[in-house]
Amino acid sequence: MSPPLRSVVVVGAGLAGTMASKTLRELDGEVRIDVLGEEPEPYYPRPNLIEFLSGRLPYERLFAFPGSWHERQRIGLHLGSRAARIQADAKTIETADGRTFPYDALLLATGCRAFMPPIAGAGLEGVFCLRTLGDALAILDRLRERTRVAVVGGGLLGLEIARALGARGAEVRVIEVFDRLLPRQLDDEGAAILKGQIERSGVAVRLGTVTERILGDDRVRGLRFKGGEEVEAELVIVAAGVKPDIELAVEAGLRTEKGIVVDDRLETSRPGIFAAGDAAEHGGRTYGIIPAAFEQSRAAAHNILGLDLPYRGTVPSTTLKVAGVHLTSVGLAVPEEDGLEVLTDKAPDEGLYKKIVLREGRLVGAIWMGTKKGASEIGRLVAAGKDVSGFKRELFKDDFDLTGI
Repeated sequence: MSPPLRSVVVVGAGLAGTMASKTLRELDGEVRIDVLGEEPEPYYPRPNLIEFLSGRLPYERLFAFPGSWHERQRIGLHLGSRAARIQADAKTIETADGRTFPYDALLLATGCRAFMPPIAGAGLEGVFCLRTLGDALAILDRLRERTRVAVVGGGLLGLEIARALGARGAEVRVIEVFDRLLPRQLDDEGAAILKGQIERSGVAVRLGTVTERILGDDRVRGLRFKGGEEVEAELVIVAAGVKPDIELAVEAGLRTEKGIVVDDRLETSRPGIFAAGDAAEHGGRTYGIIPAAFEQSRAAAHNILGLDLPYRGTVPSTTLKVAGVHLTSVGLAVPEEDGLEVLTDKAPDEGLYKKIVLREGRLVGAIWMGTKKGASEIGRLVAAGKDVSGFKRELFKDDFDLTGI
């Protein structure tokens, strides 16, 4: 039997790092837990940044736990501590400010960083990404004087930023390179309905447009698109996706591809070092979604302590409110393979769109937009791969009981 762990170091104070440390303490009351957080603030759910940006959520309600929570849990929280180097042979990790933390097991929950595409002028004053609370505060500071906003990117984050700043009274324009919004979560029909709803809310949407240059001398004054057309903007927010933060793992010689490669125990190529959350790559896939971060962090905590809890993957699922519109997209919602049955039900003027995707009668994907009714149930049915061949059209009816299936 392996000796009990004396200390675990968790790199990252976001969702995966916080949930892993919470689970570790629930499972083991004695092990020492130290969490290194690069940001100066404790854990806040990143979706809260949108509500904070919109003015609907005050600063003090951003955070998931009271200020004394880590102390009560006997978890050492070290904020503003950027992990700089792993000494795997010595089982220590060094921070940028020169501190060294020994560990018996190490969990890398480093998350993602915002991706900035190579757009000319991206370094001008007034160009932002939104990934951290610091970013949100900087955007709001700029918004006090500048209200014409261009959001480059029509994905989930871009649309949510547009909604939030529109609620602040800004004049907002979304520019998307693809010919539809949310290309990973919505098909053409659903995306067209969503676009109509967003534009009715006062946000302008421009599709199939490549941003070639951000204009300005020292500060932003507009955008130039491929083809030469220009629009005015005093504030530009680039929402072009994220990249797993794998720099620490690369320097330590761990196996990395898109993310930090892990096995079913969430262990990396180096025994005793684990990874979970947005930075982890399992089965050739990085997820970047909240349910995967929850499941991976809990599994990693169990396996760190020698309690076998394999991670088998997460069914992709997105449930949120996009620009005021409820949306659930789960499984193969936008399938590319042949041989699948697709059924839809829609009411464009009401912003309603429902879609199910079946493989041999079993649910493998769904879109539920414009209503919350039945959304969580349809997600559960997709995750379970339920055979609904005998009543598939009934699923769209509001009075059909999905809970008993």
